Amino acid sequence: MIGMNTTTQALYNGALQLPESDRAELAAWLIESLDADVDDDIDAAWQVEIQQRIEQLDSGRVAGVPWPEARKMIMGLADGSSAH
Repeated sequence: MIGMNTTTQALYNGALQLPESDRAELAAWLIESLDADVDDDIDAAWQVEIQQRIEQLDSGRVAGVPWPEARKMIMGLADGSSAH
């Protein structure tokens, strides 16, 4: 990667050796570390939203979407169009 110092490159290469779930967790931690100023009101609102969505899933009112299908939807590939 261009612009990475030796230490950063070594960390990156080491992280690539981790299982996918560990890489995702590490990425989330790193992203979270960039947002040091947490708005408590927004955080509380997200916690309520997350709890409501979990309850909807648990009750069967809504169904989850498998990741490959969700990814296609996000990327605009489900209908053959491009998200770009």
